[in-house]
Amino acid sequence: RADLMESGGGSVQPGGSLRLSCGVSDFRASRPCMAWFRQAPGKEREGVATIGGVLGTMYSDSVKGRFTISKADNTLYLQMNNLKPEDTATYYCAADRLPSPRSACTWSRRFESWGQGTHVTVSS
Repeated sequence: RADLMESGGGSVQPGGSLRLSCGVSDFRASRPCMAWFRQAPGKEREGVATIGGVLGTMYSDSVKGRFTISKADNTLYLQMNNLKPEDTATYYCAADRLPSPRSACTWSRRFESWGQGTHVTVSS
């Protein structure tokens, strides 16, 4: 399994921006599937964005147009703009390997590796 470590969380006012990073080590995959999830207090974990597979990138409706997922070298990023109070949550990165070139990288996958999470608070 890969080692994943998130960073970049913090407190920000509504309308502000944050960039989350996820350092990835010990991960070898010809077809990687990487994702960001989040979990707010008292709520179930939800998918935020994915990158990889035939879909390229995918976003939840709640963040589409505001968040951008990207990766470079051994780091996964989540650029979050125009943050809203409802974005308050602990954010987790996850990594998995896709079985074929036509596989889709979706939140429903059972991701093999997870980070410990970084907390984001959006409040005035």
